[in-house]
Amino acid sequence: MSAGPAFAKFEDVWLAYDEDALAAGNFAVEAIDLDVKQGEFIAIVGPSGCGKSTFMKLATGLKKPSRGAIRVDGQPVTGPLKISGMAFQAPSLLPWRTTVDNVLLPLEIVEPYRANFKAKRSEYAERARKLLQKVGLAGYEDKYPWELSGGMQQRASICRALIHEPKMLLLDEPFGALDAFTREELWCILRDLWTEQRFNVILVTHDLRESVFLADTVYVMSKRPGRFVVRREIGLPRPRELELTYTKEFTDIVHELRGHIGAIRQTTQVPA
Repeated sequence: MSAGPAFAKFEDVWLAYDEDALAAGNFAVEAIDLDVKQGEFIAIVGPSGCGKSTFMKLATGLKKPSRGAIRVDGQPVTGPLKISGMAFQAPSLLPWRTTVDNVLLPLEIVEPYRANFKAKRSEYAERARKLLQKVGLAGYEDKYPWELSGGMQQRASICRALIHEPKMLLLDEPFGALDAFTREELWCILRDLWTEQRFNVILVTHDLRESVFLADTVYVMSKRPGRFVVRREIGLPRPRELELTYTKEFTDIVHELRGHIGAIRQTTQVPA
């Protein structure tokens, strides 16, 4: 990535979930230092319970750090960010809304779109339909969630996260519940959307192949209290095709990351 001011910056960030935990020095994450460049795609991997999802809550402003500071897009993070979109492992589509109406939901609640939603509904709906077509959901825009497969629901969930054109997309195990073939299809869809729009992405995943295929940089977290113990730049050329995942160059990086996580797993567990 080119040099320049960080889009997201974490400076010695620690988080304890409540006052008792803070007083006892029981932190969920500790000493997080991170600079994410404009347009960078990063992935965070690590053993279960290491604090990956906690990190995401800090990045979105859903949790405030106990110590340290976070800045995103040049501004201190003091509450939930309006410039971010999120997608999780469970698509969480509203069952009484059609696909297109589920995708439109952020525009109904996030300013400045909310104020203009009624007046611009047809324009916004057209935007949503075009986005759904990009991810292969043409013809399903007016279907309900129960009429969609799990992969289709997750595509709609990603569209919902991107409809308000956020500067940052946060993905917490978004493809973890899908079969391998569908997961790889969605890797390619996400790759293409990111290539076209160059929003920042923070991806939390257990899938090392996923992290190496998609990210510019992969960070490995330690056991709780989580901290970044490895930073691995992925120098594989872009655009990346799925055939790359069968090459020695690719699998060597996956094995290297697996070795780091294996070593972390064998260290003494810090009591919660």
